Amino acid sequence: MNTLPELMQKFRSVWPLLDERTRRIMAANEAVSLGFGGISVVHRACGMSRRSIAKGIREIQEGEVPSAGRIRCPGAGRKPITVSDPGLLEELEEMIDCQTRGDPQSPLRWICKSTREIAKQLGRKKHPVSHAKVAQILHGLNYSLQGNLNTEEGADHPDRDAQFRHINAAVKKCLAQGVPVISVGTKKKELIGNYSNAGQQWLPAKQPKKVQGHDFTDPEVPRACPYGIYDLKRNAGFVNVGTDHDTGEFAVASIRGWWHFEGRRIYPDAATILITADGGGSNGSRLRLWKLELQKFADQTGLCISVCHFPPGTSKWNKIEHRLFSFITSNWRGEPLQDYETIVNLIAGTTTAKGLKVTCRLDRRKYPTGRKVSDEEMSRVNVERNRFHGDWNYIIKPKATGKS
Repeated sequence: MNTLPELMQKFRSVWPLLDERTRRIMAANEAVSLGFGGISVVHRACGMSRRSIAKGIREIQEGEVPSAGRIRCPGAGRKPITVSDPGLLEELEEMIDCQTRGDPQSPLRWICKSTREIAKQLGRKKHPVSHAKVAQILHGLNYSLQGNLNTEEGADHPDRDAQFRHINAAVKKCLAQGVPVISVGTKKKELIGNYSNAGQQWLPAKQPKKVQGHDFTDPEVPRACPYGIYDLKRNAGFVNVGTDHDTGEFAVASIRGWWHFEGRRIYPDAATILITADGGGSNGSRLRLWKLELQKFADQTGLCISVCHFPPGTSKWNKIEHRLFSFITSNWRGEPLQDYETIVNLIAGTTTAKGLKVTCRLDRRKYPTGRKVSDEEMSRVNVERNRFHGDWNYIIKPKATGKS
C-alpha cells in the first residue's frame, strides 16, 4: 500500500496535466484500491473533497461516460455568490459607502475594516460569505489594498474609524453644496543640488547622470519645502515651494496663496472653506500658530475656515498624499533637483491620465521657528469646536467682515 507521502507525490506529478473529471476519476480509483478509509487518505493526499471522490467512485461503478467535449453536465457548477445571494453586493456597497475614500463619487474611499470583519458583519445580516470572497468582490469593485509602509505613526486611536466617517460625511456635504474642499499637507523636504533622487528615467544606454555620492545633512545645504493644496472637486493641485522653515505660518501662507491665486476666482461666492489636514506637522491639531494664522486668514477674507484633522498615525490617508504628492514624486524620479527652478518646473509639469493639473510657485519669504503663541493671543481666536472631537474638528470664524 502506498504511504501518504508517496501518494501525495504521485498526485503532484500528474495533477497539472488532468482536467476536473480525470482528477476525480484518478482520485476515486486510488481510493477504491486502498479499501476501507481510502477516501480519507486520498482526500488528505490531493485535497479533493470527499464528496467529489465519492462521486468519482459512483462514476467508475456505473461506467458513466460523459458527453463528448463536456466535463460537467449543462448548468452544473456553483453559481457566483452574487448570483445565489443577489442582496449581498448591495449590502456590501451600502456598508462600505461611509467607510471609504478615493474616487470622484466617494471623496474618502477606503475600507477601515478588515475583510474578516466585513465578512462577519455580512454574516450577521444573513449574507454568509468568507473573508476571501469579500476581498475578491472588493477587487471587482475597483478597491485595492494600500501599502502600510510608513503609515503607522503611532498607536491607533479608538475613534479613528469614527473620525474617518465624520470627515467623509463633512466632505460629501460640502461638495454637494459647492463649498470648496481642500486637502493640505507638506511633502518631505528635498535637498537642492546635484544629489541622487530615487527612481529611474529613460536615458541613452550607459549614460547615467552623475551625482554626488552622499547626501549631506549640513544645515547650510539649501532645501525645498513643498506645501500642497489639493482641490478635491477640481482634481487640481497648488504647491507653494518654501525655501525656509515649515511652520504654521508657512502652512497658512500657502493656503492664502492658493486662495488669492486661484480659489477666490474659482469660488467667488464661497463663504466657507473645508480643510482636511494631517494631525501633526505645521498644520497639526495642537499647533497654536496654525490656528492663530488661520484666524488672520479668516479675518482677511471673511471666510469661515472649517478644519477636519486625520487621527494620529493616519497622515498617509490624507487625500493629497496619493492624489498629488505621489504623482509629483513619480514625475521627477531619477532627476537631480539642481535648483529651485528645476523643482518648480517639475512640479508644475505633473499631470495624470485623469486630468490632474498643478500650479506651483516659489516662496522665498522667511518663516522663523520658535514662535510662541501666548494664552492671550489664543483667547482671541474665534473658534467653534464640534461636539465630536473638537480638538480635531472645528471652525475658525472671522472677527471682521469683508472679503479680499
